[in-house]
Amino acid sequence: MGLAEALDATHRVDRVRAIGFGHEQTVDFPTHPLYPAYGYVVRRRFFDETVARNAASAGVTLLEHHEAIEPIVERGFVRGAMVRSAAGLQPIRASYLVLADGANSRFGRAIGTFRRPEQPFAIGARSYWHTPRHAEPSIEVVFGLDDRNGTPIPAYGWVFPLADGTANVGVSVLSTARDFKSINPSHVLDAFVAQAADRWGFDPSRPITKTSTNRIPMGGSVDPKAGPTFLAVGDAAGSANPFDGAGIGMAYETGRLAADVLHDALASGDSVALQRYPQLLDERYGEHQRAARLFTRLIGRPAVVRGLSRQTVRSRRILASVLRIDLGLLRPGDRDLAAIAYRTLATVAKLSPGT
Repeated sequence: MGLAEALDATHRVDRVRAIGFGHEQTVDFPTHPLYPAYGYVVRRRFFDETVARNAASAGVTLLEHHEAIEPIVERGFVRGAMVRSAAGLQPIRASYLVLADGANSRFGRAIGTFRRPEQPFAIGARSYWHTPRHAEPSIEVVFGLDDRNGTPIPAYGWVFPLADGTANVGVSVLSTARDFKSINPSHVLDAFVAQAADRWGFDPSRPITKTSTNRIPMGGSVDPKAGPTFLAVGDAAGSANPFDGAGIGMAYETGRLAADVLHDALASGDSVALQRYPQLLDERYGEHQRAARLFTRLIGRPAVVRGLSRQTVRSRRILASVLRIDLGLLRPGDRDLAAIAYRTLATVAKLSPGT
């Protein structure tokens, strides 16, 4: 995407440390022919600004201090958006519209997209904290989180150091948890911060930011993803990875697929090209999403989540396998533990109704 130079000036990480049940394991990022064995940790405001400037340099017309209020719909077709700025409310018309307005997707609801209620989702809670370990080249994942009654829940905590004196700290809780409606993710985060305070040097009484929470639709659980004149990408399409609730990478990957389809539609003058988009999504992500949805249901059981979490932090081999499965970095010829486990899960998911 042309972001490498800007990101090289930020904090690079190349290891994952897993902690839980009195154990700790650290593994390197997986190697893969197409992707680097490292990543970057940056604040969203910097990343979003970098992406916007990069798009503008490629020819995109960027309208700052404008807010898209509602879609323009004529005879059932989306024809643009009503946009508010300092100059007032004005229509901006377009041949096609990309729904990229996040998990709540006001635009999507206005034109009929919906989340399939039987599919799992996650709720994330996060905040920023000062830490003396802010420059570590590792991200930390913590398993073995419990609800207020001490019952294991399908959740994990994270600490992402930013090399600016701070770390992004959060938890992700799956909706498949028993008694999910009684779980307050903010309380889970508070307990997690207190648990990690000595290790990271947090002062639990002095967060830098207030806790923010959001619901994350996952696994392609929003439909339709394409209409006669629109496409949905990222969280607006429910594209987050069901294995971990991460959505930013999927937002950009689905955005790229949408861009390819839109290019074909504009070049040919035929909107039928947009109907290829759901098929492309299924070809690229369908198996992984179905396997992950089955996985989220399995770990909703306390005994399963406790057993799997305990084994993951006890074994570097299992941790490395879990990481490769989570990131979708298996290769067709792989025959190791990760490949066998994933293909077993994918086969069962294919035969299971509702996944």
